[in-house]
Amino acid sequence: MSSAKGLDGVVVSATNISHVFGEEGRLVYRGYEINQLAAKATFEEVCFLLWNGHLPKRDELDTLNAALRSRRTLPPAAELALRAMPKEADPMDALRTVASAVGAALPISGKPSYDQAITLAAIFPTIVAGFNRLRSGRDLVAPDASLGHAANYLYMLTGEKPPENHVKSLDTYLVLLADHGMNASTFTARVIASTESDLASCVVGGIGALKGPLHGGAPALVMDMLDQIGTADNIKPWIDQTLNSGGKLMGFGHRVYRTTDPRAEILRDMARQASTPEFFALARGTEEYAIEELNKRKPERRLYTNVEFYSASVLNSVGLPRDLFPSTFAVSRVAGWTAHVLEQMVGNRLIRPQSEYTGPQGLTFVPVDQR
Repeated sequence: MSSAKGLDGVVVSATNISHVFGEEGRLVYRGYEINQLAAKATFEEVCFLLWNGHLPKRDELDTLNAALRSRRTLPPAAELALRAMPKEADPMDALRTVASAVGAALPISGKPSYDQAITLAAIFPTIVAGFNRLRSGRDLVAPDASLGHAANYLYMLTGEKPPENHVKSLDTYLVLLADHGMNASTFTARVIASTESDLASCVVGGIGALKGPLHGGAPALVMDMLDQIGTADNIKPWIDQTLNSGGKLMGFGHRVYRTTDPRAEILRDMARQASTPEFFALARGTEEYAIEELNKRKPERRLYTNVEFYSASVLNSVGLPRDLFPSTFAVSRVAGWTAHVLEQMVGNRLIRPQSEYTGPQGLTFVPVDQR
C-alpha cells in the first residue's frame, strides 16, 4: 500500500455542494459559478443555497432572514464563557471556546439539522464581535434585528450603523468564502460528522482546522508583509531579498488552483474600489512583481494570487482588526461546514482511512530496571 502525502489526489467523498476546478480557475456552488453569486446574491441567499440545494424564493428567504435575525443572542452560559476569556486570547480561540459553550448551553445535540445550522450561523458574528469589544474594555452591543447578517456584524463591532459600502464589501466577502470544496476544515467537520457526533462538535473541529496559518490564518500575514514593504518603490528590492534568502511571500499559491483563484480576481476589483489609491498601488504592484518573480524562479509550481491576498485588503478597508480576519473567515465558512455535515448525514458511513505503517516491528519488551 502506498500513501498519498496530504491525501493529494485522493477522492474522499462525493458532494454536490461545491467544487474547485483547479486547472480552469473556477469555483462552483450548487451549479452556480462564483461570479454569478458574488455582489449579486446576499450571504443569506448563499446560506440557503448551500443548505437546501437551490436559491430561495422570496418567501423562503424572508423565513430564513427572520430565523437568522432572531437567533443572534448568546445563551447566558455562553456569554459567561465569552466574558471569562482572557483579553489577550487569540480571537479564534475565543470563537472555538464560546461556540462549544453555545453547543452545550442550547443544547445542540442529536442528529445535525437544518434548524441547528441556522442557529450556529446566526450566532458566530455575535461571538467574534463580542470578544473584540470585551478585550478592548467596551461592553457588548446587542444584535439589531433590523440589519442583515453582514451589517449586523459590523454594527456589533462598532456600535454604529455601518456605511453601505462597508456592508456590501463584507457581504460579498462572506459569499466568496462560504464554501470551497473538500478543504481541510470542511474535511475535519465531515470526519467528525461521520462518527454521528453533534453539529456543534463538527463546527468546533472546523474552527480548529481553520485556525492554522496554512488554511485560514494567512490574510493577516499579507497585511504584515505589505506593511514591511511599505511603498511601491520598495516592492522589487523587498521581494528579491525575501526570495533570495529563502523567505516566503504571503498570499500566493494554492493546493488546488493552477491558475488565478477566481475569488482573488473578484476581491481585487473590490479592493481597488475600497482602498486608498496608495494602498491599492502597493498591493497590486506587489502582486504583479511577485507573480513574475515566482514563476521565473519556480515555473513548475504555477503560482498565482490566492484568496488571502486581497481578502486582507478588503477586510482592512471595512475596518476589521487584522487578527479578526481568520474568525471573520469562520463567520462565512460556518455555512459550508454545516452544509457538508448535513450532506454527510445522508447515507453516512464512518470515515476511517488506512495508514501506511513505517515504524519498527519485532521488538522485545524489557523491564524498566533492565533498560
